[in-house]
Amino acid sequence: MYYIILAVFFPILAGTYLLIRREMKTRKSLLITAGVSLAATAVFAVLALCMTGDEILTLFNMTDRLPILFKVDTVSAVFSVMTVIIFVGAGFFSFEYMKHEQKEKRYYGFYLIVFGVLLALCFAGNLITFYLFFELLTLSSMPLVLHNGSKEAIMAGLKYLFYSLCGAYMSLFGLYFIESYGNTLTFSPGGVLSAGAVTEHGGILLVTAMLMLIGFGVKAGMFPMHAWLPTAHPVAPAPASAVLSAVIVKAGVLGIVRVVYYIFGVSFLRGSWVQTLWMVLTLLTVFMGSMLAYREPVLKKRLAYSTVSQLSYILFGLSVMDTGALTGGLLHVLCHGFIKAALFLCAGAIIFKTGKTRVEELRGIGKEMPLLMWCYTIASLGLIGIPPTGGFVSKWYLAEGALSSGIPVFSWLGPVILLISALLTAGYLLPLSIRGFFPGTDFDYGTLEKKEPSLLMTIPVLILTLLSVLIGLLPGGLLELLQQIAGKVL
Repeated sequence: MYYIILAVFFPILAGTYLLIRREMKTRKSLLITAGVSLAATAVFAVLALCMTGDEILTLFNMTDRLPILFKVDTVSAVFSVMTVIIFVGAGFFSFEYMKHEQKEKRYYGFYLIVFGVLLALCFAGNLITFYLFFELLTLSSMPLVLHNGSKEAIMAGLKYLFYSLCGAYMSLFGLYFIESYGNTLTFSPGGVLSAGAVTEHGGILLVTAMLMLIGFGVKAGMFPMHAWLPTAHPVAPAPASAVLSAVIVKAGVLGIVRVVYYIFGVSFLRGSWVQTLWMVLTLLTVFMGSMLAYREPVLKKRLAYSTVSQLSYILFGLSVMDTGALTGGLLHVLCHGFIKAALFLCAGAIIFKTGKTRVEELRGIGKEMPLLMWCYTIASLGLIGIPPTGGFVSKWYLAEGALSSGIPVFSWLGPVILLISALLTAGYLLPLSIRGFFPGTDFDYGTLEKKEPSLLMTIPVLILTLLSVLIGLLPGGLLELLQQIAGKVL
């Protein structure tokens, strides 16, 4: 169990060391320090996952009723594996990309700290531990947003801070009531509310649940608290955008999973006005995010709006409270993580090699960077939900779960909205590939030159793209694991 401590605090200490020490003698020594820290953290996290069981590691007690503790379960495994793979991949991508950025030492310092904080969220064993690291995640990731120091970046960072803190305070409000009316703050499959508390305080507990859903939903970009996401992600360095869009926003998803299925419980929320309102907000966000992405000309901002939409695919699956939909939602956590990280890294490589940021400027890019654009195209097909990618499997389970749930209106409205969103996704992702590989007869082919990025940038993109396909080709074992999770909490 002590590997959890190393997985959480080693990158935090390594990042702090980079922040407080003077400038490194050479850039190479900085990269070696960051690379070793990333690799060591990945090893510690894997060793911690080998300790999956009922054992609880208590770090210390804030009060008699508020212990800070860690516990590894199957939900921890899903989110931590995704976090490790994407953070290590985007980290090594950074070694090449950050050459044209300033303040690299500061960047890698905060990058490592965020890595450790996210693993702490994955391994958090109770609500107070989760909340403390959730707040720390906002404070430690904000410097990644405002890294370049421009006015736009600073305003985006402040917007991210304001929205995130507002959401966190809604969750804190809920924590007070759970501490008062729940049997414990420790995450327990099925929930922790006593029958007496539900009978006597059911009304206020439903309000509390809705506030916590919106509070954690801020980080996940759920309407009406989504506006920070398309503002913050495009101004960050591309590898930071990748982890923001693929992993950091999933902290909100993880918070909602824990609150709904491990604190309040499905038996309390199913059929309530909270479930209905939550489903309305998720479907509204799915459609709205896709429409805004379709209209957006800047590539990174288009991908950011896409994240708003795709995250609510996951939240819709969670809100249905059906085995199939929950399985699809959890699978989409992984699929979206790998796909969106690959897409943002592709966008970063394009910006790094060409300096172009708008989709309309990228005619013929497939001729200049064919390998990278094939990765972009395959990842895009996964996000649309085309077989044999993992995105097809996850969306199949989401739609099937909604149809089998029997919830009036939403059992058919959900799949319809998801299908419309998939068509819009094709509309805003594939034109870049089409115009990139087929620029037209009026295109000046004489200006083309090969601009394929280095192996340090290409290999992480290749790995993430391959994972997004492998999940679709070989989903069996993973689906069994996710169905086991669903079986324990439903």
